[in-house]
Amino acid sequence: MIGLKGSIHSCAQGWLPLTAPLGKGRISAVSLSYLVENQDDPVIWRGPKKTAMIKQFLSDVCWGELDYLLIDTPPGTSDEHMTIMECIPGCSVVLVTSPQAVAAADVLRQVTFCKKTNAKVLGIIETMSGFVCPNCSDCGLLFGQGGGRRLAEHCNINFLGSIPIDPNLSRALDKGELLQNLSSSPSAQSYCDIAKLLTKT
Repeated sequence: MIGLKGSIHSCAQGWLPLTAPLGKGRISAVSLSYLVENQDDPVIWRGPKKTAMIKQFLSDVCWGELDYLLIDTPPGTSDEHMTIMECIPGCSVVLVTSPQAVAAADVLRQVTFCKKTNAKVLGIIETMSGFVCPNCSDCGLLFGQGGGRRLAEHCNINFLGSIPIDPNLSRALDKGELLQNLSSSPSAQSYCDIAKLLTKT
């Protein structure tokens, strides 16, 4: 999505993440897909092995000086989440839901999980919030709208914004283009607005 391709290499200090310029700074990333021989191969690991790899990503990667460390996790309240909470006490969380009630119900359980583990919830984002026509830029509501906002109000949590599906944005990100270069995309603008909100919290 950010145009990073290749493999992770090691040095005396640990693993070197893949890095690309971003504005006046840089963005670095690690992923299991950078470690496997064939990126199309699935990683079939049980909990203990996944836990060990998460700890390695946090402790053995030469991140350098960081402004933010973002960790993308699968939905739910599984081993991955518990491991991160244990390794980074007091970390902050951004929750993502789609508009449907069944998705919001899953995220509600994640809110409860965050409260029990003393993780600060910065807010909720609603994704798949409409579909932007690639020809006329009109936005249709394929899956409804407002589930994320209602959940945020119910839980007394900040609602950070809604992001519609935008095929043009998806194609651009697949090519590694930056959001800042996609000013005509409503979804790109939503991402940028959310990022500005998060940097103020």
